[in-house]
Amino acid sequence: MTSRHGIEAVFVGVATLDAIALVPGFPGADERIVADEIAYAGGGPAATSAVAASRLGVRSAFVGTVGDDANGRAVLAGLEAEGVDVSGVSVSAGESTAASVVIVDRSRGTRAICNRPAPRIDISAGADLIAAAPIVHVDHAGWEPVHRAGLVTDAGRLSVDAGNPVVGFDPRGVGLYVPTVEALRRIHGESLSVDELLVASIAQGCRIVVATDGAHGSYALSADGRSAHAPGHAVEVLSTLGAGDVFHGALVAAVVRGLPLADQLAFANVTAALSCRGLDGRSRIPHLPEVLAAIGHDPAGPAATGSDSGDSGDSGDSGDRAAASPAAH
Repeated sequence: MTSRHGIEAVFVGVATLDAIALVPGFPGADERIVADEIAYAGGGPAATSAVAASRLGVRSAFVGTVGDDANGRAVLAGLEAEGVDVSGVSVSAGESTAASVVIVDRSRGTRAICNRPAPRIDISAGADLIAAAPIVHVDHAGWEPVHRAGLVTDAGRLSVDAGNPVVGFDPRGVGLYVPTVEALRRIHGESLSVDELLVASIAQGCRIVVATDGAHGSYALSADGRSAHAPGHAVEVLSTLGAGDVFHGALVAAVVRGLPLADQLAFANVTAALSCRGLDGRSRIPHLPEVLAAIGHDPAGPAATGSDSGDSGDSGDSGDRAAASPAAH
């Protein structure tokens, strides 16, 4: 299903330009160290999700705001190079584009992030795209302007990245609610099991909840009682930066492809895990043929079984082989 603009999914929220350094260990105070690698790449939850969906064959658009600076121009050029429609992006005069400096500690598989926040998101340039899109995915910053504008009259078309706190978020009617297990425990209680957390989320009124849990994979429950779990996928992990964002884009792509719920999770897990082979959150996002090869078949083809297709519109280490699956950016 596509909109009259030919767009299958719109992603609303933050776009950044990131500088990422891979170091043997975090430097001490006033210490200078030599990085093993330094990369510059586009980032931001919704923007990276849009790139992932585009690489997986989904006609995608990004709606957000950048500053009128060189970083903003680089962000837009990077999205356009990935085939993402940026006609709904506004440029905020006199403001700086969101940016991040990320240090990845190879020895411990951890990272530290320092960021410059995004300008206030103006979605007016993308209002028509949002209103017409079959699926609208929002990150923590995209939820409020989309909700306030009332452009998505059927909340079932909404997919919400809730790995980070979302101010004012109400899951009632939302088609696809995607928090982390950690985020759900903050909301519902640390002592609850994953199954109990999913049930509590459905009780809040969403149609489908998908909770990610790092190397343990992802879990899903629908309002009509369907459930699924997909384990993490083993890859050579360099950095998990952006893996959660890639998961969200791949999950949206799986919905667009009409995959059954369990296959949606496996498809998104594999895509996110493969992206962890790169230092930044973009360069190693796989294209569709690579994902299908890793899965071993095309779940949208003859090998796909069942009719429980989800309806959103109705752990970094030092390079060892490990199961990788999404965590919040």
